[in-house]
Amino acid sequence: MTRRLWLASVAVVLALVAAPAAQSRPPRLIVLVVVDQMRADYLTAYSGGFTGGLRRLMRDGAWFTRAGYPYLNTVTCPGHATIGTGTFPYRHGMILNNWFDRETGRIPYCTDDPSETEISYSGLEPVQGDSARRLLQPALGEQIVRHGGRSVSLSLKPRSAIGLTGRRADAVVWFDDRGGWTTSTAYGDAPVPFLARFIEANPVTADLDKIWERTLPPSAYKYKDDAEGEGTVGEWTRTFPHPLRPAPGKAETQFFTRWQRSPFSDEYLGRMAAAAVDALELGQRESTDYLAVSFSALDMVGHAYGPRSHEVQDLLVRLDLTIGRLLDHLDREVGRDNYVLGLSADHGVAGIPEQEGRGGRQTSAQVIDELQKLLVPILGEGKHVLANTYTEVYLAPAARERIFADPGLTRKVVDTLRRLPAVARVFRGDELATESARRSGDPVRRAAALSYHEGRSGDFVLVPREHWLLSSSTTTHGTLYPYDQRVPVIVFGARVRPGRYRQGATPADLAPTLASVAGVQIEPTDGRVLREALRNGPSK
Repeated sequence: MTRRLWLASVAVVLALVAAPAAQSRPPRLIVLVVVDQMRADYLTAYSGGFTGGLRRLMRDGAWFTRAGYPYLNTVTCPGHATIGTGTFPYRHGMILNNWFDRETGRIPYCTDDPSETEISYSGLEPVQGDSARRLLQPALGEQIVRHGGRSVSLSLKPRSAIGLTGRRADAVVWFDDRGGWTTSTAYGDAPVPFLARFIEANPVTADLDKIWERTLPPSAYKYKDDAEGEGTVGEWTRTFPHPLRPAPGKAETQFFTRWQRSPFSDEYLGRMAAAAVDALELGQRESTDYLAVSFSALDMVGHAYGPRSHEVQDLLVRLDLTIGRLLDHLDREVGRDNYVLGLSADHGVAGIPEQEGRGGRQTSAQVIDELQKLLVPILGEGKHVLANTYTEVYLAPAARERIFADPGLTRKVVDTLRRLPAVARVFRGDELATESARRSGDPVRRAAALSYHEGRSGDFVLVPREHWLLSSSTTTHGTLYPYDQRVPVIVFGARVRPGRYRQGATPADLAPTLASVAGVQIEPTDGRVLREALRNGPSK
């Protein structure tokens, strides 16, 4: 054998040895994509206009078609914390977007942190910061950092970006309603350089003269535009077109309101995510990295226009293209076999009562007023009900002591709450703080218990009637009914077995599943590894 032939033979052998080794290496990038307020049925009802990323995920991913949340308080902060940590609210503690703090007597935002300060990328005056200090379980992003990887989380909302990454990250950014991107001293003492460069080179105001028009012909959209009960945002009308430029005489902040509620904000986040992949070389080094993107526009538009609106449908058509561009970028820069991605939503949304022909709205003030009418003649003058934050009713300490010591008075309180038009069932909070309640065969009790966190949840917990909104908004979410609980769960990418799966799944399953595929050890979760959707490979 000549030396040249011998060298060629050795090269072939080495290549054959190296190929299985390369194939066995776990992916180096975990990606989480969350679409705020995306009902599960949107993927079937409105998919006729999909040609990009959503279509690709549905076709080439492991799609769990019966997935949903098992708990009651289906709102943004609990949803993102559940996806980020793989645990439910009874453990991670983010029970609502806002809840009554018994120590301070205030109702803080779930990520408020008076010990931190916002860091603006746009020169805005510093204000109180945000952090994950109230998040009681570690999120996947911060655990990736512990293992030496890089973590990035992007959204319009702080509660979304923070819930997905937790306490530690290389970059966490959200949009300040005053008009600029921001982060917090919880994640560093200065703007992240690559984000500062990107934001300077891509000012949001470049979209000032854009007009949101329907992407497809009007006949391609279901239902009618300008339907009964629809609301508006930013002084837009209920029909297209929707200009981003402020109305004559209105402040510049109206542009920022409109921009956030348009597909252009989603497109911006998609470009920012691609920039993060490039600048930090996510998935292109030896460590396992993490990228989380939460698209918020659908939620903001859905609250105003409702799930049947042409606005919601068009946002999905445009988001499909945005996600498609991000997947294409990941394919080119990271490699198709070098990343694994999970897609889900933090909650769904109810139909507009006027369009459903049933249900209605009930405010917190109504709940408090009815209880005060009952309790003042019995307990005397005073503020006996301190707050009602959505499903949670908080009593003054003296009132709580009197009520819970008297079974007859407890029954009167429960009966008063049950007579409210929006209330289906009422639980005493302390009845929900047990493992038996969380495993109850009564699905309503179990859902309430999985949302209950002792010390944060209310003294009484309300379960709304179907199609009733505990809000005065056009429509909202936050119940245990399928339109709120059912959301997409799709796993896509390396080592994923494509197909439609009818096994039970929840968004809490994404963190352990993605970590397993990437071979990353994480803290115990309430979720499970979706092994039926995975090909053979390393897992921990």
